[in-house]
Formats: sequence, C-alpha cells, structure tokens
Amino acid sequence: MSTSASHARGVHFGRQDIQVVGIGVGAVLALVGVLGFIPGITMQYSELQFFGPNSHAMLFGVFQVSMLLNLVQLAIGATGWAMSRTAHGARNFLMGFGALYIVLSIYGLSVGVDSAANFLSLNSVDNWSHMVLGILMIAAGWMFAQYFTDDKKARKQ
Repeated sequence: MSTSASHARGVHFGRQDIQVVGIGVGAVLALVGVLGFIPGITMQYSELQFFGPNSHAMLFGVFQVSMLLNLVQLAIGATGWAMSRTAHGARNFLMGFGALYIVLSIYGLSVGVDSAANFLSLNSVDNWSHMVLGILMIAAGWMFAQYFTDDKKARKQ
C-alpha cells in the first residue's frame, strides 16, 4: 500500500477522518462548556444557578444554561477528545454520546421548561439543538465508521 493510498482515505497527521471529527466535536462541546461561564457571552450571567429551572442565564442570549450543564458539556467534550485518540474510540464517542444527546433531548421535551425535573436548565432551543446534535453525531459516527471498516479490511489484504 503506497502512502498516497493512505492520504486518499483521509488520514490527517496520522489520524483517520473519524478521529478528526471526534476531536472536533469534543473541542466544540468543551468550548461551549467554557463559554457558558463567561459573562457577556452568557447573557443574564447574574442569574446563573448551579442547576434547576431557575437558572435564567442564556448562552449567546438563546440557550439556557446552568453551571451543571456547562460542566456536563466540558466533561463530554474532554471525553470525546480523549476517546478520539483511536478510530474505534472516536466512533464509540460519536455514536454513544450522540445517543445520549437524543435521550437528553427527549427528557427535556417531556419534562418541560419550568418543571423541577428540569435539573440541567434546558429550554426548548436546547432540547431541539441536542436532538439535532445527537442525530448528526450518530450519522457522522456511522458514515465515517464505513471508512474505518474499509481501512481495516485494506490493511488485512
């Protein structure tokens, strides 16, 4: 197998495409977690609560956030970055945490914005964006896993 064949398959600095996507998603999620703690980027910052529906701080003036939600985003982002050291880990991150975001979205939609069960302080924009994010993460994990599988088959031959 020549080196040009490796590059044609999408190897970036020794990483496969699925790893690059996993690292990118992890970095963006970690960044969102950090931005949730920055006054000015997070509007109504003085109303930021640790958890619960009474946290009325709004990231970019759109997404309702709490300290717990910011910490969860940071943790998921760091986990994605760490898991994406391997192609298999990146696929598992994208598909597993994509499913988690879909479950989180369904939970948020079912409990309602003002419910005491809304412990992460999610509004409807959060819920729908988590649904879209989860679907995109699963789709990326599945699509790029096809290339990952093809690479493994090619190396065996």
